[in-house]
Amino acid sequence: MFSPIPQAYDLTQLISSFYIKTYPGLTKIQRVEWNNRGISTIHAIFVSALSLYFVFWSDLFSDRQLANLVVFRSSALSTFGLGVSVGYFLSDLGMILWLYPSLGGIEYVIHHSFSGIAVAYSMFTGEAQLYTYMILISEVTTPEINMRWYLHTAGMKRSGAYLINGVVIFFVWLIARVLLFGYMFYHVYLHYNQVIKMHTFGYVLVFGVPSVLATMNLMWFGKIIKGLVKTLAKRQ
Repeated sequence: MFSPIPQAYDLTQLISSFYIKTYPGLTKIQRVEWNNRGISTIHAIFVSALSLYFVFWSDLFSDRQLANLVVFRSSALSTFGLGVSVGYFLSDLGMILWLYPSLGGIEYVIHHSFSGIAVAYSMFTGEAQLYTYMILISEVTTPEINMRWYLHTAGMKRSGAYLINGVVIFFVWLIARVLLFGYMFYHVYLHYNQVIKMHTFGYVLVFGVPSVLATMNLMWFGKIIKGLVKTLAKRQ
């Protein structure tokens, strides 16, 4: 596993201290969360870009490749990418538990725990890496969510940027965390004759983890809709 988390944390802290005027006035716990969200944004950009490449552009998981079953395909790059994500999820989970519940409640613990287990299994065994990357595309919503927190913390809740951010979150979340999960389950259905050949634990993860995450995504999506409606109502 590869995890440049400490270096990224220090870099975020250094940049924020020099270029963000409101940063010095934050409380200690706000600074920790500010830096932590900087790390999660860096990870999200990296892993979502890599996930989009493997799922939609790379031939590694293409049905045109007849070398072996799609659920057992992997490469050095795909395994490395999963290793970066495992390192991030473990590091961030450690921070959440250490400062619990300041950086997130039980829903974050559940999300990171299930995600970390599934990604680690796929990395070590080489199984279901395609489905792992399909789910990791959902990390594309993380920079927008973090930006919303930054804007709120910086006292810009009434700004146009805050409103635009809310609209972007709605559409990106709908695509990456709702519709894409449906596509993933449909792909599993079409390739069930391959999925059933996986080890029992991997088979359970393919159905169990996305189901839990999809349920959480729908719950969070409901809150996003309520928040967006509330923000738009205040504008009128």
